Amino acid sequence: MLQDVSGWIAINPPGRHAGVAVADVLVDGRPAFVVAGAGGPNRVLRWAGGRLVDSAPPLLADPASHATGVAASDLDGDGVEELVVTAAGGPDRLFKRHPDGTWEDLLARAGRTGGGRSVAALDRRGVGRYAFAVSGPGPLRLIELTADGRLLDLAPALDLHAAGGWGVLAAPLLGPGPDLLVANEEGPTVFLRNRGDGTFEDVAGWLGPDEPSRAAAAVDVGGVLGLCLAGADAPHRLLVPGPGGWQDRATPGLALPSAARAVVAADLDNDGHDELFVVNHGEPNRLFRVRGDAPDIEVVMLDPGDAAGPDDPGVGAAVCDIDGDGVLELLVTHAGRPLSLYKAGSAAGNGWLRVVPLTRFGAPARGAAVRLSAGGRTRVKVVDGGPGEPVAHFGLGSDTRPERLTVTWPDGVEVEFAAPGANRTLTVRYPGG
Repeated sequence: MLQDVSGWIAINPPGRHAGVAVADVLVDGRPAFVVAGAGGPNRVLRWAGGRLVDSAPPLLADPASHATGVAASDLDGDGVEELVVTAAGGPDRLFKRHPDGTWEDLLARAGRTGGGRSVAALDRRGVGRYAFAVSGPGPLRLIELTADGRLLDLAPALDLHAAGGWGVLAAPLLGPGPDLLVANEEGPTVFLRNRGDGTFEDVAGWLGPDEPSRAAAAVDVGGVLGLCLAGADAPHRLLVPGPGGWQDRATPGLALPSAARAVVAADLDNDGHDELFVVNHGEPNRLFRVRGDAPDIEVVMLDPGDAAGPDDPGVGAAVCDIDGDGVLELLVTHAGRPLSLYKAGSAAGNGWLRVVPLTRFGAPARGAAVRLSAGGRTRVKVVDGGPGEPVAHFGLGSDTRPERLTVTWPDGVEVEFAAPGANRTLTVRYPGG
């Protein structure tokens, strides 16, 4: 299903790379893959002249670091996203681009040098100013900027307890506000429900039996948000909410343990159904399609094509329509190999709709939920606060026309559109923003 288009990457030597995110790093309206360098420079890959070209500013490239994770969001409410790059051995970085084009590491200025593995952005209070949740070898941290410009770790004050975490996910799973999930190989998954006021309560028991996990993704399961939890040599789960609580709907093929390092949920071929791509380390990657309406979900194993990578030392992955043709590209990072870029050749002829909600300050509204009614079905996407691009991307199949679109921001504010159209990108501003 997926074809190798890695030749699009202009310079692509072997290297140790880890997490990857998508952001408009240079603030020119063009997205970029931001790749964490685990043994070399961080990279900023932007589409230019039919190729992906590295445009990393020197400070952001940071060649001496051993980066592991990366995420973007608008920390200070100026309408421009900042970047957090974690490093398990420290120090973490928080890069800000100033209006004159210069860059600064805000964590270095604040004297904070803790090291993390993974990071996700969340607007916990629904005000358009984001925090970064950082998981790692030590306690969970929640980095936020105070009104007087100080960077604080609010995890202790909010009684957020999680240690030894790997993947971290922020998504509106139980309400409009972002809930927080921390995958943990050495203990139970941490699931923190947003109470609606920016504080959290531990509801991990709602996920069923405690199983170790390495990565998590929110996935559309027939119009409601489900969870894919990928274990590292532990069963993978597809958790679907229902009247009786969350149920595991993983098929034996999906549940089969593997050396998972990341999982991506996206409609890669624009057929109207999400795919789950499981990135494995040292064994073939796996691809599945999720169909049906909750709680009756069908999971179909697919041939990943070139993306199988029989002995692939995969580490991280993210999707983005990097070339602007309405079809997502999938970037996979490796330990000691060149980056890999894939695209679904079977997407030709299928329609699409891309929705970009903005905060009241004009930045991407990461954590917003977007629901689309089309062809008698309802689908839901979350504007990604972690590795993905800040766009709700819907495939429409060959003959489906969108009927109604609803955008819900983290504070619960909603906007509806009738007949939003197809094969277009729709930017939705916060009401009154």
